[in-house]
Amino acid sequence: MLPAIVIEKLPRLIRAIRLIPGNASLEEAAALAEELSGITAMVAEKFTNDRTAEGIGRAQLLTIGGVSLGLEDLVGDESDEVGDEAALGVLVKEGAELVFQQGFRMIRELAAMPEDTLVGEYDKDPVYAQRRLKELFVDICTADPGETWTGHQRYLGQLRQRQEVQAIVRAAQWLRRHHWDGAVKDPDLNAEGVIALALVFGIEGGGRIVARTGQKEFERFVTTVRKDKPDFEAGWAKLLDNIPASHQAIIAKRLELYRNSTFLQNIAGKVPMRQLFIELENYAGSEIDAEYP
Repeated sequence: MLPAIVIEKLPRLIRAIRLIPGNASLEEAAALAEELSGITAMVAEKFTNDRTAEGIGRAQLLTIGGVSLGLEDLVGDESDEVGDEAALGVLVKEGAELVFQQGFRMIRELAAMPEDTLVGEYDKDPVYAQRRLKELFVDICTADPGETWTGHQRYLGQLRQRQEVQAIVRAAQWLRRHHWDGAVKDPDLNAEGVIALALVFGIEGGGRIVARTGQKEFERFVTTVRKDKPDFEAGWAKLLDNIPASHQAIIAKRLELYRNSTFLQNIAGKVPMRQLFIELENYAGSEIDAEYP
């Protein structure tokens, strides 16, 4: 067997700098070097330690990655010398600081997106948000000038993942705002639980949106379903009709997961109410109100 071919892909900034001879003047090269030094000093002050050689060294790696991330976004997917020449052109014409700001803006916007569908009040805490931003910046933008850097690919992967999570969270938030008994304003959110509740109660028909429930309401719901034997598919169709198109795909995707679930069959069957409620807790979790006598 032939050995696997390893393609070196250094950070975009390093590849662009290598093209300076013959593509930029001495004055432009000096100006770029000065800008990069200034960015490194700023990064050391804010994110590492500008009083130690180790801190400045780490800041240099973050500067390389931050500028490279901005370049990848600004020059597109060109990975050959054409893209590297375009990157050098951006650095010379626009300046390294503007490019770094673009890269850091991408990290900041990524950090502001939810990581998972369980959203807590602490997620909005500014101290926690700043720590999360720093950790993401270090994770994605640390780039050794002599080694292959995959920060941009990892950024794109996390962006896609967080966009999907954000879509789920926004759909759940919409359901909460339109809860049949008034908007649910709990700062903690189990987005998957909210959507599960809406789909479970959707089988009753009528298109009523249920984003939060308690044991008494659930017992009423089960009793009604067993008595009236509604058409589940018609109920879900009516529910989706009442939901904006921007959220329908997310909720319809989860419907496919629940459509043939044993839990829904048990609701229409003869499984004891206590067992059903325990099963409901597995779906909705914290989105079920505690009811005390």
